Amino acid sequence: MRIAVTGASGLIGTALTTALARDGHDVVRLVRRQPEAPDEVRWDPQRRALDLGALAGCGAVVHLAGAGVGDRRWTEERKRELYDSRVLGTATIAAAVAAMDTPPEVLLCGTAIGYYGDTGDTWVDEDSPPGTGFLADLVQDWEAAAEPAAAAGVRTAFARTGLVVAPHGGAWGRLFPLFKAGLGGRLGNGRQFWSFIALHDEVAALRHILDTEALSGPVNLTAPQPLTNREVTAAMGRVLHRPTLAAVPAPVLRAALGEFAGDVLGSQRVRPKRLLESGFAYAFPEIEQAIGAALRTG
Repeated sequence: MRIAVTGASGLIGTALTTALARDGHDVVRLVRRQPEAPDEVRWDPQRRALDLGALAGCGAVVHLAGAGVGDRRWTEERKRELYDSRVLGTATIAAAVAAMDTPPEVLLCGTAIGYYGDTGDTWVDEDSPPGTGFLADLVQDWEAAAEPAAAAGVRTAFARTGLVVAPHGGAWGRLFPLFKAGLGGRLGNGRQFWSFIALHDEVAALRHILDTEALSGPVNLTAPQPLTNREVTAAMGRVLHRPTLAAVPAPVLRAALGEFAGDVLGSQRVRPKRLLESGFAYAFPEIEQAIGAALRTG
């Protein structure tokens, strides 16, 4: 299949495009800079510009682009950048797909479990209502921006991804060096739930959605059993054979991270109901398996 991918240079995009190319798929990488390779095509989400010819012949479009949520402190300017990079980008892709004479069969947009807000100890799944806060509001608008594609009859799915366990990039890419140095520990009181997924399973789940015609709308990409931050911390210590005593109090996190600390300290107990019901098989469903897999690939 010919598959167009945005965000191909990111953590998930790199792993996905590598896997697709390895299996013989023709991958088209949409980039925001001047193309440097034959498989790259430029697009400009800020200007809502994308040549429909770039998507010609594509059976699927995977949209993963967006500024990193935890890369910088959330100033008003940064929040606008986070919002525009996702909502404008999705609107651009969806409009292009909807305008095609022969559109792709599926548009798969990577979004986030931030949709649910802070759920505390309560389980949530794809049927649960949205939460409150900046990220919850952002994800709602992010997913709504894909409506033109769905209205045009294109199967449109949203991969609501949790915390990806990977050796580099994302939240875990920052945790590994600290824990390897013996400086890891719980964040806040450690009772907040972390809904994680191994990078291998993240890529496999994205491909499962592409291949499963019955899947559209939101699909949670998390492991079946989320754990508390305290439990994750203990597992990191066991796998890495390091102490985990360097707890970071909530006030320190708030001082360092500002508004984003609320999401770091927030709890999301997410069930991947639709993924499980569709028959997806995890390779690394347990946290120690996911950590070990990340270390082997790092």
